[in-house]
Amino acid sequence: MTFVLVLVLLVLVFPWGGAAIARRLASVLPPRWACWELTGAAVLLAGGTIAALMGLFHVPFLASQEQVPLRRVVEVWPAAIPFAGMAGVALLVQSVLLMRRWITHRSLLKRAWLTAEEGTGDGDLLVVPGSDVDAFALPGYRGRRGRIVVTSGMVRVLKDGEREVLLAHERAHLDGRHHLLSAVVDLAAMVHPALRSLREALAFHLERWADETAAAVVGDRRVTAAAIARAALARASRGRADGYPLLSVTSGPVPQRVQALLLPEPAAPRGGARRARALGMAATVAAVALVSLALAYGLHEYVEYSASQLLGAPSGPSGLWSALDTLLGS
Repeated sequence: MTFVLVLVLLVLVFPWGGAAIARRLASVLPPRWACWELTGAAVLLAGGTIAALMGLFHVPFLASQEQVPLRRVVEVWPAAIPFAGMAGVALLVQSVLLMRRWITHRSLLKRAWLTAEEGTGDGDLLVVPGSDVDAFALPGYRGRRGRIVVTSGMVRVLKDGEREVLLAHERAHLDGRHHLLSAVVDLAAMVHPALRSLREALAFHLERWADETAAAVVGDRRVTAAAIARAALARASRGRADGYPLLSVTSGPVPQRVQALLLPEPAAPRGGARRARALGMAATVAAVALVSLALAYGLHEYVEYSASQLLGAPSGPSGLWSALDTLLGS
C-alpha cells in the first residue's frame, strides 16, 4: 500500500508546485489571459486535491465492494482506517470552510447593498454620502443589477478626468464579471493552502485588467496612472469603511499597477513567442488536469488490484501494478 500513499502525497504536494508555475506563467501574460489562467489552475488543483482525499477516504469501502473483509484490509495495511479517517476529517473541514466562506461572501454582499441604498445617482452609478474615500464594483444581488458605488469623499478627491478613469475601471469589473473569477479562486483557496497565493495573484491581475480597460477608454495611460495613485493615497490617509466585497480601483499593490501603466500597453505575444507561450499555458493546464485525474483514478484502480491480489484472483493490470508495488516496496 506504499503506492497509495505515494499517490495521495503527490496530489497533496502537487498544488505547491502547480501554483508556483501558474503564478510565473501569469506574470508573462496579458492581464486578461492571466486571470483566466489563474482561475483555471485554481479549479483544477482544488479538484485534484478533493479527488485524492475522496479516494483515500473510500479505500475501506472500495475494498468491501471487492468483497475483501475489512479485517483483511487492516491486516495488509494497518494504516488504512486511520488514513481514511484523516481524509474524512480533512474533507469535513474543507466543507465547513467552503460553507463559511460562501456565507461570508453573501453576508458582505448584503451589507454592501444596504450601504449602497443610501446613495443617489443615475444608471449604474451610486454616490454614497460620507467622508470615507472609496469606490468599488458592487455585483448584482437578488435580481438587482450591478452598480458602481462611489463615496462623496472619493468624488471630492479626484479631478474630472480622473473620475472618468475611476468609473471606467469599475465598469470593467462589472462588465467582465470579475467578481465571479475572484469568488471561484477564493473558494478554491479554502481547499488547499497553496492556492492562497493564486488568490493574491488573481486580485492583482484583475485590477490590472480593469486598469488597462480604463486606460483604453480614457485614451491616456498617464492620466489613468495618476488617478489610481491619487485615489490610493487618499484612501490610505482617510481610511475606508470595512466589509465591502469590493473590486476597487485602490486595491492590490498600487505601485506596481501604476508602474505598469507608465509602460506601453501589454500585448498578446506575437509570432513564435505567442505560439510558445500559448502552448506553455495549454501544457500547464493540461498537465495539472492529467496529473490530478490520473493520480485520483490510479488510487481507485490500485485498490481494485490489491483487492484482487488478496482474493487470489487474476487482474487485468496486475503486471503494471505488481511492478509498481514491488518498486515502491509495498
